[in-house]
Amino acid sequence: MKTINKLLTLLFLLFCTVAFAQQNPVLYGIMIDEDNKPVEGVSIFYDGPAGRVQATTDKTGFYQITIPADTPVTVWFSHISFKLSAFYLEMGMGDSFEFNSKLNTSVEELGNLVINKDTGRKEVEGITTIEPEVILRMLGPNPGVENILKSFAGVNANNELSTGYNVRGGNFDENLVYVNDIEIYRPFLIRSGQQEGLSFTNSAMVSNVDFSAGGFQSKYGDKMSSVLDITYRKPTRYGAALEASFLGGSLTLEGVSKDKRWGAIVGARYRDNSLLVNSQETQTNFRPTFIDVQSLVTFTPNEKWDFSFLGNIAQNKYQYQPLSRQTNFGTINDPIALQIFYEGQEKDEYQTFFGAFTSKYKVSKNFALKFIGSVYHTQEQEYFDILAQYALGEVDSNIGSDTFGDIQFARGVGSQLNHARNDLDALIANAEIKGYHDIGDNKVEWGVKYTREDIRDRLLEWEVIDSAGFSIRPPVIDMVPNDQPYTPYTGPLVPYNTIRATNFVTINRFSGYAQWSRKVTVGESELYMNAGARVHQWQVTGDGLDGKSQIVVSPRGQLALKPKWERTNMLFRLSGGLYQQPPFYRELRDSLGMVRPSVKAQRSVHIVAGNDYSFKLWERPFKLVTEAYYKDMNNVNTYTLENVRIRYRANNDAVAYAYGLDMRMNGEFVPGTESWISVGYMKTEENINGRGYIARPTDQRLKVAVLFQDYVPNIPSLKMYLNLVYNTGLPGGSPSYADSYIYQSRLNDYRRADAGFSYVFVDGTPVKEGDKPKAKWLQPFKELALGLEIFNLFDNQNSITNTWVRDVYTKSQYGIPNYLTTRVFSLKLTAKI
Repeated sequence: MKTINKLLTLLFLLFCTVAFAQQNPVLYGIMIDEDNKPVEGVSIFYDGPAGRVQATTDKTGFYQITIPADTPVTVWFSHISFKLSAFYLEMGMGDSFEFNSKLNTSVEELGNLVINKDTGRKEVEGITTIEPEVILRMLGPNPGVENILKSFAGVNANNELSTGYNVRGGNFDENLVYVNDIEIYRPFLIRSGQQEGLSFTNSAMVSNVDFSAGGFQSKYGDKMSSVLDITYRKPTRYGAALEASFLGGSLTLEGVSKDKRWGAIVGARYRDNSLLVNSQETQTNFRPTFIDVQSLVTFTPNEKWDFSFLGNIAQNKYQYQPLSRQTNFGTINDPIALQIFYEGQEKDEYQTFFGAFTSKYKVSKNFALKFIGSVYHTQEQEYFDILAQYALGEVDSNIGSDTFGDIQFARGVGSQLNHARNDLDALIANAEIKGYHDIGDNKVEWGVKYTREDIRDRLLEWEVIDSAGFSIRPPVIDMVPNDQPYTPYTGPLVPYNTIRATNFVTINRFSGYAQWSRKVTVGESELYMNAGARVHQWQVTGDGLDGKSQIVVSPRGQLALKPKWERTNMLFRLSGGLYQQPPFYRELRDSLGMVRPSVKAQRSVHIVAGNDYSFKLWERPFKLVTEAYYKDMNNVNTYTLENVRIRYRANNDAVAYAYGLDMRMNGEFVPGTESWISVGYMKTEENINGRGYIARPTDQRLKVAVLFQDYVPNIPSLKMYLNLVYNTGLPGGSPSYADSYIYQSRLNDYRRADAGFSYVFVDGTPVKEGDKPKAKWLQPFKELALGLEIFNLFDNQNSITNTWVRDVYTKSQYGIPNYLTTRVFSLKLTAKI
């Protein structure tokens, strides 16, 4: 009952704001020696505005000290048996930070720890920071950074087998992804979520994740929806991490040289989706192998230079042989089933190679330069020949019958043959230089980038449909009259759908940005200002193509105000500007596979107003983040969405808009664990060729998500994780060929719950005096846990598309849902040494 009351309180706080007393920032932690034993009597002190402030560790090594808000101080750690150590610190009002450190007898440890300067900057920029520990614990069939984004308001995804996500009405191609300031690309030919396997980001290598859902600064690239900025950690020690489950596993190794100048971290991952795919209604022989190896090598010869290399090799082989399927639908009084028997198979392969070199040079204390060079090469093939012979009919609903559940009377029979021989080879090279200047209270950033894209693409795919012995003609206006059976039809027999194209395309791009930031004091409040602009020029050329040079300019700005209120810790934000997205190769290719070099950049005007409210509840920290947004779009490149494949019309034939409200509250619902609840409302519509506004393919109105972590009070090593997501239905229930103005249909609502239970043998925290020593076999481990994961806990039937079958007797069409995965159980082992 207490838990229910707490949940109700959390839900209530999403819609109302209550003032709580603001606390001075607190620094706390545990000090240990080289043998990982707590050190008593360590003096922690700093010289503040009112004199020296001091605290001392107790017998468990624990300390706690209050820090002055928004004031830089140097915190010292002093003990007669250890070297003096210190670090630079700045914290904001209401902040708390845990700093655990190991005291050393031979080396003096000095460093910088700027908490509020960076965290506060991200808050005023509207950036959400995600802790790596939360990412590693996040549940889902595709665990990782993208999976945790799906629990945010404004971020939607209705396919648990895909790492793609939509942000505030945008599609998969409108999201920027960076790793260590290097732009990351997705494969081109993937059309189904189950083909994706692995995302680029290796969660075991992550040190920091920042995410912005709109209104981001000019330093980020030319996309219309969001920015995901990931930082891989710089190796500082020798270590290894292992993760294994029924869905695959990963191994990560890291180490440093004796002089600490060289460091390397290498991660290898393997993924197998057969456990998930075999839970679907289609019976298959499924043999996938998704493998990748990533490495980050760093070299710091001195204080001025910093070099790094990030490399990735991925090989995804997808072999799929469907056997049979039966989907029951209809009503109790009129049960109907679709039964399909398959022949043939699909063999897809995606090989990607990625390498990036970065170098940062500190010209002076207030001036730094960064050089980035990267190459991305992808070779993709998509081959399949699949014959589906189907029967649509009435089901035997007599429970005592020997044929219970089988089709008794066929309303429609037919077959469908799909064929494809698609190949793509793409090489993308980037060269970039960035500059960072601190001029008094002003911060100036700029960058210049050159990109060359070479694409070799061959599309050859067709579909033949036979219904009741008759070949179905394409669903387009036919130039040859068809008046059967009164007049014999003399036109040629053609496939229901066919695409044939060969494209050799080269795109040269020049882009750059400049932005200025400043923080000033207005009365007793702080005002943060940012203004900047981006410029992007590109030209599409190739065999038979002669695209004109195009150029766009995108000004952007942000304002943030943090009032100095005594009893309330709030931050107000206003951001916006012009966000223009020059077409990438896939956006240049129309639904028939032809490249249109004159496609214009899509344009979107963003206006985002936000509020961050930090408070304490049950004597624990919480934060409520609210954002209202509006997007006005033109030159929209309309598209159809089927599973995860996007097919553009490539003619900039529409205008559109999107608006909504996102709310997210996170905090320690249970002491020592972070949980959150998100609620979002969004509406997006488009007007194609002046025909009127209709829902866009990503128009998902309501989103509710909960991430909850807990543990058994008497057995704190036994932990529980719960991930709940509810989305209203997407448009997309209609056939892909249908006129969207005539046929508006939505899929059913998306409901999913994933739960996990784990027993933590070792959690990585220092051993305190009086604690029971670890067993011998556990001593080599820094972390060790074994857990049970339950995906789709309540076995909800979520669908991603519909299969359309015609009843030859009633001339009606039936939309048969293509269901996603059912309930699946998996074991997971996690270990670090």
